[in-house]
Amino acid sequence: MAEIIISQIITGLSIASILLLVALGLAIIYGTTGVINLAHGEFVMLGAYSAWVLQHYAGIGLFEGLALVFVLVGFCGLVIERVVIRYLYDRPLDTILATWGVGIMLQQIIRLTVGGELRYVEMPASLSSSVGVFGIEISTFRIFILVVSAALFGVTWYLMYKTNVGMKLRAITQNREMASSFGINSDSVYSMTFAYGCGLAGLAGALVSPLKSVSPEMGSAYVVDAFMVVVLGGVESLLGTVASSFILGEMNGFLAFLSNDTMAKAIMFLAIIVLIRFRPQGLFSKKIRG
Repeated sequence: MAEIIISQIITGLSIASILLLVALGLAIIYGTTGVINLAHGEFVMLGAYSAWVLQHYAGIGLFEGLALVFVLVGFCGLVIERVVIRYLYDRPLDTILATWGVGIMLQQIIRLTVGGELRYVEMPASLSSSVGVFGIEISTFRIFILVVSAALFGVTWYLMYKTNVGMKLRAITQNREMASSFGINSDSVYSMTFAYGCGLAGLAGALVSPLKSVSPEMGSAYVVDAFMVVVLGGVESLLGTVASSFILGEMNGFLAFLSNDTMAKAIMFLAIIVLIRFRPQGLFSKKIRG
């Protein structure tokens, strides 16, 4: 019995690390700019395809190509922010429609240029083995994802709370007009934030690509999970994003073990709906972005 519980806890941690990877970029964008980015899943998809292209055409392995994937997808996000999102920050309904349209366009661009068939990214040979933890075999690659997720959270937290850029961003989030009166260029800060969030989504896509088939529509499922994490954690709380990823990951692991994946997802959706009804700001946030 104890072995089963430990196994499910480890499974939940694996799921939680992937949820955190996918949701972290969305939490940054949603929590600081107020943009509900429905194209977030497509940036995850772009990261997966970037990893495939680098590996298939340039001979660059997954591990070596992570930094390049971050730059490529982040630059794509920067272009979209400059061309579309920048003009819609005070129009939340329009940002929903615009990012939804951007997501559809990105899917179609991939289908027209790369094709709609499934692609596969090879797992690094050094991470393809498994290790024993409490008598249970765990994939080394999943441990790698867990470590990378923790590292990316640490880097993001440091950028947000220990750097000049983070201070400017928090000032803009609290009062954009007042921050602008002190000479802070809100357009520039928002652009870099959006690009950073998209870059994180691209990294998430690259890291999960050896575990999942790469396809134009692969991001659709991830964006739903990412929004569940952000809603549960609270839109202005990075620590809430970590905690909610852990909660949902463990819930999914245990519920899937007791029933099946479909039932686990349905129960989690019901739990999120109940939460929104009684605590719309999430579990780890004291206020809603105004």
